[in-house]
Amino acid sequence: MKSTFANLDIGSPQLTGSVRRVETGWDIFAGGADIWEKADQFHFVFQDISGDFDIAVRVESFTPAHLYSKAGLMIRENVNADSAHLMFLVFAGDAPRNNNLGAYEMQFRPVAGADCQGIYPAIRPPAPPEFPAAFPNSWLRVTRRGNQFSAFASTDGKSWKRYGEQVLPLANTVKVGPALTSHNPSVAAQAAFRDYTEAK
Repeated sequence: MKSTFANLDIGSPQLTGSVRRVETGWDIFAGGADIWEKADQFHFVFQDISGDFDIAVRVESFTPAHLYSKAGLMIRENVNADSAHLMFLVFAGDAPRNNNLGAYEMQFRPVAGADCQGIYPAIRPPAPPEFPAAFPNSWLRVTRRGNQFSAFASTDGKSWKRYGEQVLPLANTVKVGPALTSHNPSVAAQAAFRDYTEAK
């Protein structure tokens, strides 16, 4: 199935991204300023999916270039830098960030060119994180049912904990797959994505 995937730098990052295909997934190397605000810079491995879906992937390892380096599942209308999208992501660790304690986060851009919005865990510092990093078993899953998108996290790819959901009127056919951004334009991040699955 991986042969049906394309890969592309989005938003003309300073550093050119790349992908190494392996038997069970991809090693992705990426620059890019961020996936946030009104436009994005990142490296994207994707295929077109129409209608409802249920996708999951395991992030085996993540070497960040910044506290806000992001690795995750991207659902995107197109490959324009300002495209509407939804992303369920993991950071490289549980260090406190703005509005977030833990490694997981969900974000979306409702329409092209709009500011991104975040969906954060209910539990805030100083409590233990509700969604901690669990490398090499930080699993991400996103389902689509019409315009309803739901995100789930797991440490084994079998038992899933709901992270959040969002109604988002994206096109019926979207570009879906792993995405990585450095958040440091001059230093690359890298992440190992494994065991990608897709079901209707």
